[in-house]
Amino acid sequence: MRAVLLGPIMPKVSYSSIRWLSSSRAIPFLFALYILPRVIILFMTVDPYSDAAWYFSRAVALSRGEGYSEGGVPTAYWPPGWPLTLAALFNVFGVSLIPIKIFNFLCSIAVGWLTYDLGRRLFESELVGRLSLFLLAIYPNNIAYLPLLWTEVFYTALLLTGVWLLVVNRSVLFLFCAGIVFGVATLVKTQSPVVIPMIFAVTLATQVVDVQHFFANVKRCGIVITVAFLIVLPWSLRNHRVFGEFVLVSTNGGLTLLTGNNPSARGDYTPDDPLVTSIPRTVATQVAVDKEATHRAFMWIQANPGRFFLLIPLKVFRLWAPDGESEWWFQAGYKDYERYFLWFRTIRYINQFYYLLLMLGFLTAGVLLIAKKRETLHKRSNWWVLPYVMALISTFLAIVFSGQSRYHYPVMPFIAMCCGWLLVTLCSNHALHHRVNAAASEQPAR
Repeated sequence: MRAVLLGPIMPKVSYSSIRWLSSSRAIPFLFALYILPRVIILFMTVDPYSDAAWYFSRAVALSRGEGYSEGGVPTAYWPPGWPLTLAALFNVFGVSLIPIKIFNFLCSIAVGWLTYDLGRRLFESELVGRLSLFLLAIYPNNIAYLPLLWTEVFYTALLLTGVWLLVVNRSVLFLFCAGIVFGVATLVKTQSPVVIPMIFAVTLATQVVDVQHFFANVKRCGIVITVAFLIVLPWSLRNHRVFGEFVLVSTNGGLTLLTGNNPSARGDYTPDDPLVTSIPRTVATQVAVDKEATHRAFMWIQANPGRFFLLIPLKVFRLWAPDGESEWWFQAGYKDYERYFLWFRTIRYINQFYYLLLMLGFLTAGVLLIAKKRETLHKRSNWWVLPYVMALISTFLAIVFSGQSRYHYPVMPFIAMCCGWLLVTLCSNHALHHRVNAAASEQPAR
């Protein structure tokens, strides 16, 4: 009955499709399907624009020994992780877009494999892993970021790697490795440490635990956070030496908060509001600017609590409803965009439709997984909750700051995993599903 009701929402997985996905030929084909369009798009050159141009300029300065600076003035406006990575590439291969695109490609390959492996582990199903990879492989917006200089591909690889390390093994070695990865991720996107306690909270919230187990979990979480902090600490000390006060990673938090919470705010990034533009800004005064912007944002929220709460649905909408924002960067930096405008716009519409199907599948899977909660309580841990936790973290950050569609990019592999589970669940031949799973998985998911 459930499959009949959900039939119009998501396509059923046919017997022949499931049988083919279970074969040894499926994995090479799925990875070929994943890799081929990503290789093709690397031949497109997109000049860096906006934030990407800023990262590129800082990386060039770093590679020339000028330090992390603007016009010779030290800066920490944006997190340094991505410019430092680019500078390392420039030092080895020279200043060019080519090594960046190849690096993005390698990160994307890691994202594909991690999506497959996490999918089968979180849902204890080899078929879910394979379908997760397939759904991500044909997702246009995921592909389109490879020739771009934005942080999304690199950060998604770091995020998935950190999660994978914590899911696969609880040993001290894996905890240390996860801490290192999340430390680097924090230097790329400052909000990364929020993910760590939420992952450990999943194991506590989805099973009955005793006091000993609880404190053991807290200890593991503490190890990961401590190691991550130690990775970030040298940069924080550099900031203290440069600015004369503590700056953990970057100085853009205040302006980011203010651009999402001001009289002109509509849920998106609004940098032109007078409350924002009236702050005199220079590289040398960035710490003071950060403090002033933070103060103004909190004062506005305090004076307009009703308006702040009315912005919440707008921010959530801006975060989750639109997709395909990569087209904007092609429009700004790809010289043949106008020539192929109809192709770009057609793919954008196809992408939006596909994205909405993924989101609908994600929400539907959540409803079904909650309904199956009683059946899964006996398991060691209900890891299927994790993708929804990742989505909630992104939503919470958007509510505090602003909603921008590119902020959901790192969550999309997790959404593909849930949609993969839904497709397998809708398979009419459940006996085949279990038989195929046993045959396809040489090692059980941990």
